Amino acid sequence: MAVEILYKYLDADGGLKMLSHHNLQFTNAAKLNDPFDCHPSLIEFSHVPEERCKIWSQKDIEDLSSNRFIRQRDRTWICSLSKRFDSLLMWSYYNAHKGICIGIDMEKADLYLSQIYGEVMFGCLNFEVKYKDIVEKPDYFQSEEDLFSYQLCTKAKAWEHEQEERLVITDPSQMIRHAVPKEFDDKEIVDYKEIRFYPSIGLECFDSVYLGVNIDKDIKMNIIKTAKSLNSNIKIYQMSVDPNAFKLNTELINP
Repeated sequence: MAVEILYKYLDADGGLKMLSHHNLQFTNAAKLNDPFDCHPSLIEFSHVPEERCKIWSQKDIEDLSSNRFIRQRDRTWICSLSKRFDSLLMWSYYNAHKGICIGIDMEKADLYLSQIYGEVMFGCLNFEVKYKDIVEKPDYFQSEEDLFSYQLCTKAKAWEHEQEERLVITDPSQMIRHAVPKEFDDKEIVDYKEIRFYPSIGLECFDSVYLGVNIDKDIKMNIIKTAKSLNSNIKIYQMSVDPNAFKLNTELINP
């Protein structure tokens, strides 16, 4: 069985931090950039069976059922990774081809993540995002699907180029290193969902680094130095423009 490598696109600063601290960033599911992402309205709650309405009204039962999925989203943190390292769109809107893409050996990383989270870590290797042309709402009262998984890994077809796989944490421990965005530094009360979690993984989990076409020369050398100090066996590639096609080429470099 082939080793699965998943990729994280980052700007140069974020890439250096990820390499230096050898960790993965998890963001709350309610704070992702796509407003449809993990939204409870992906599930149909309005078809309440009549036999369920003997004590509570249909609206009460609908609200109680949907609230479970609202709470699930609020309790969930996600690390988004891609199956691709050479997506023109991903390179463009994540770092304008000036940053890096880091390859993670998921077989090795899962050993660390499983040790930290145990029963609350799921889908590390095979929690694959599914892309839909339209909203096909499964019925909460009739569907036999895993509706929480459906909620957390269903996205619009417009995002299909990302070929995303997700790592998911439910109710992460405060023992995990965390950070709050700078705009909240001076506030005494912070929305818990704004906190990002950064569990560490082993140095050997970092399989490869891809350097953007437009990366600054000095930043490039700093990233190479940091990556090699992290893992001497890490593979480092320079991305370049293919002169004969709308695609990116890679060249293995040996600093």
